Amino acid sequence: MFATSIVTLFPEAFPGTLGLSLIGKALRDGLWSLETVNLRDFGIGPHKSVDDTPAGGGAGMVIRADVAAAALDSITDGRPLIYLSPRGEQLSQAMAREWAAGPGVVLFCGRFEGLDERVINARGLREIAVGEAVLAGGEAAALVLLEACVRLIPGVLGNEASIVEESFSEGLLEHPHYTRPREWEGRSIPEILLSGDHAKIEAWRQAERERISAAAREGSKP
Repeated sequence: MFATSIVTLFPEAFPGTLGLSLIGKALRDGLWSLETVNLRDFGIGPHKSVDDTPAGGGAGMVIRADVAAAALDSITDGRPLIYLSPRGEQLSQAMAREWAAGPGVVLFCGRFEGLDERVINARGLREIAVGEAVLAGGEAAALVLLEACVRLIPGVLGNEASIVEESFSEGLLEHPHYTRPREWEGRSIPEILLSGDHAKIEAWRQAERERISAAAREGSKP
């Protein structure tokens, strides 16, 4: 089973949207599991402090290495350790497929100015970003990463063919989709999709995937 542990200052943020629809049903049915670990439980002193001022000065606060390590060490069992960080590698479909096929992940949700570099190195945390924008914390990014993984677990979505055909499955973005009505605000469904010729339809879809992917790489509107 795909087991997820999340170290966070805001455990109430989970499961969030992961508790909805088919992914939420899969959670309730035991196809994957989710536990939260409250970083504050490992804080220092009477106020359970988890952060301190940056060494060398500067704005903001930094999560302490000893606090973060204690939280991680309470759950580490060989699963990949991931730190949601804007400076990390960009999350990809290939990563999601790799993790979905494994035992699960341990996610560390940062806050403040970040996490003491020493614990990142000492515990071998892999830094992952879900875009090029900076968020207030890692919780929203963790939801994105988990959704990308969990939806790939067999039995979660039901229609395995849709996963094979979707964006990034072959390194390309997905082709356009249409449904009823045939005409809408003067716009028609492309005639090829109504032809019944499945070979021509697939050729059209492949051409559209290639066109849209090329336009995205060039930074223009598909």
